[in-house]
Amino acid sequence: MLEECVLVPQPRLEIEYCTQCRWLLRAAWTAQELLTTFPRDLGEVALVPGVGGVFEIRLDGETLWSRKAEGGFPELPPLKRMVRDRVAPGRDLGHSDRPRPEAGKVDE
Repeated sequence: MLEECVLVPQPRLEIEYCTQCRWLLRAAWTAQELLTTFPRDLGEVALVPGVGGVFEIRLDGETLWSRKAEGGFPELPPLKRMVRDRVAPGRDLGHSDRPRPEAGKVDE
């Protein structure tokens, strides 16, 4: 009997989202942003349905973001930096690499 071997493209990014909370659109938007930023660096981006308020982003099994642990949803620039540091170190992310100016502070 031959066992089937399934190769999963690497690296694999998973976004697990709560179906009860209807967070599919948020998960899909996050996936779109990451695929647009890393079109050749990510082997696969998977949307994983979950329940109980879950919103987690994992890269090859490592949790990059957990709504439960972090207390909210990720901002895209820091999330892109976390992904970049693992899949394409040294790559410039343009405006996502620049720190946000403090509220009310104007650059001179």
